[in-house]
Amino acid sequence: MTSASFDFAPVLAPGLPAPAAKWTGLARYSFVGGNNDADQVPVDRLIAAVTAVLEREGTTLATYGLNSGPLGYLPLREFLAAKLGRTAGIACSSDEILITSGSLQAIDLVNGLLLARGDTVLIEQESYQGSLNRLARLGVKAVGIPLDGDGMRVDAVAAALADLKSRGIRPKYIYTIPTVQNPTGTIMGEQRRLELLRLSEEYGVPIFEDDCYADLIWDGRRPPAIYAMSKRGGVIHIGSFSKSIAPALRVGYIVAPWEVLSRILPLKTDAGSGALEQMVLAEFCTSHFSEHVPKLTRGLRAKLETLMEALAEQFGTAAEFEDPKGGIFLWVKLPDVVDTQKLAQASLASGVAINPGPEWSTDKGHSRSRMRLCFASPSHDGIRQGVAVLAEVCRREFGVPERIANVEQRAQA
Repeated sequence: MTSASFDFAPVLAPGLPAPAAKWTGLARYSFVGGNNDADQVPVDRLIAAVTAVLEREGTTLATYGLNSGPLGYLPLREFLAAKLGRTAGIACSSDEILITSGSLQAIDLVNGLLLARGDTVLIEQESYQGSLNRLARLGVKAVGIPLDGDGMRVDAVAAALADLKSRGIRPKYIYTIPTVQNPTGTIMGEQRRLELLRLSEEYGVPIFEDDCYADLIWDGRRPPAIYAMSKRGGVIHIGSFSKSIAPALRVGYIVAPWEVLSRILPLKTDAGSGALEQMVLAEFCTSHFSEHVPKLTRGLRAKLETLMEALAEQFGTAAEFEDPKGGIFLWVKLPDVVDTQKLAQASLASGVAINPGPEWSTDKGHSRSRMRLCFASPSHDGIRQGVAVLAEVCRREFGVPERIANVEQRAQA
């Protein structure tokens, strides 16, 4: 170790994102990120799957792509083709599925295929932070489309497309999370999906459908995927195993016609996503996916109930939210006086981590008093205790809620 370190600053590439903060561990009460319920990771069956698949096919690890080619492990793609046909109405072959290193790589690949600096896209006003951040870094203009209880408003899509066309602008895609939207938890109905497809075809703008949360619906019923409903093929569909099995496995996928995948493959320069993860998932999912997911969603629904009860008890009417139709997030509106970015900093100092609304929105003013809470990771007791601490911090910093645990706050002497 030398006493003086080399100064890399003069040779850094231009336009880099800000440096990452050093990891210091999760907060005591963590309601951030897309982490799932640790108690519901099917560890024993994953261990059995590892053993079985390695004993049977371990020697294929000597070959890039496991003798399945660059699209990914064939048994996993075959499982996905059957599952998507059964649950989402998507009729595709295994050769129309590309395995990726999580859905984030899928987003990067689609963006790499379609976007250039200065382009425009349509995206839900409240949306996935990872997608919003990538568009900003690419220098792409994101036109936010308001949502209601049924997801992205197609009347607002129509107005935005007409306005852009009048100015000679053709958006590169319409990005939507139609099935258990992140962060609002809404599900777009079938009629609205058809109308969105009609607009897509009328204006010649493809739809980028992110279906990463679609397995986690409380009643298990969902409309057909937009991809399944398209008659002209103007949809690219992505999904993930992060929420249905485990986020750290980092396995996602893209569904698209071969003429699209053939242009995406040259952009995937990692020599293939993690092989062992693909093998284990295929082995596990073929036998256990259909029984695992309902059990997982029942546990998540119970945690959501705990969170909603805790918010009602600690915040009263100061916390407004709609019961989401699935997923792992609750989108909460606090009184306008609350700045959730400031609340996030203050609450973290007290051991509670939350996602402030502006990080998940194209309209920072609209989302200023909103926050996203992930209820999947903390325990039931952790949810109750964390919400109680959060309410006390919020009252101290912003004067709301005026009551905590259904007891009116009295002025301090």
